[in-house]
Amino acid sequence: MTDTPPVLELDDVRKSYGRTEALKGVTFSLARAEIVGLLGPNGAGKSTLFQIAAGLFAPDGGSVKLFGLDYRGHSAEILSRLGVVFQARAIDLDMTVEANLAFHAALFGLHGPSARQRFADVAALLGISDLVKKPVRTLSGGNQRRVEVARALLNLPDLLLMDEPSVGLDPTTRQLLVRHIHTVREQHGTTILWATHLIEEVAHADRIVLIVGGKIVDQGTPAELMQRSGRASLTEAYVALTGARTAEAPPLA
Repeated sequence: MTDTPPVLELDDVRKSYGRTEALKGVTFSLARAEIVGLLGPNGAGKSTLFQIAAGLFAPDGGSVKLFGLDYRGHSAEILSRLGVVFQARAIDLDMTVEANLAFHAALFGLHGPSARQRFADVAALLGISDLVKKPVRTLSGGNQRRVEVARALLNLPDLLLMDEPSVGLDPTTRQLLVRHIHTVREQHGTTILWATHLIEEVAHADRIVLIVGGKIVDQGTPAELMQRSGRASLTEAYVALTGARTAEAPPLA
């Protein structure tokens, strides 16, 4: 019996922009059905790491594998099993929710009744079934974000990458988004990498990877991080282990 490769594996990944080193030898991996929070202050390198994992950028050094495969020579297979929610909005505001989903589904070869069933399933999962005929522009920021998550789930991805998905959302909508994502993992066994600087979003993740200045400074379960830091809360552990300012580590809701 062969071992199953990690869903995502980064080994000594490096990336620079001119003289600025965004990533300085990042190493960690994700197992199947694991929810991992990539936590760090703004400018820590989260988005760069995320873009490399999504295949948008190639690293300057090190290796990146998804499902045991390298983007070089296997990009189509990798992308067919990948869902991505970008930090910036990436949906057509003038199209309806249904049209946005149909356009994205077509990229994965989903058409007709099978596509419509998939629309219905993801819309029900994310609580937007009554919004599918509405132009995206008319929706609240929170519902627009849920549409983007729904779009990322159309191909039933094995790995869902989310880069600061709750930017601009109010606390109540943010908590709903967190709940929806945990439901996705429970129902489909999806592996999720959630890049954020908000501690409450990943307080119940299976594992947290702390990144500061382009380097991984620690990783472990929330309980392990609190134990190693000698702190009674995840917020206090985050500050102690990263040296982040308190303003960058808001208290848990």
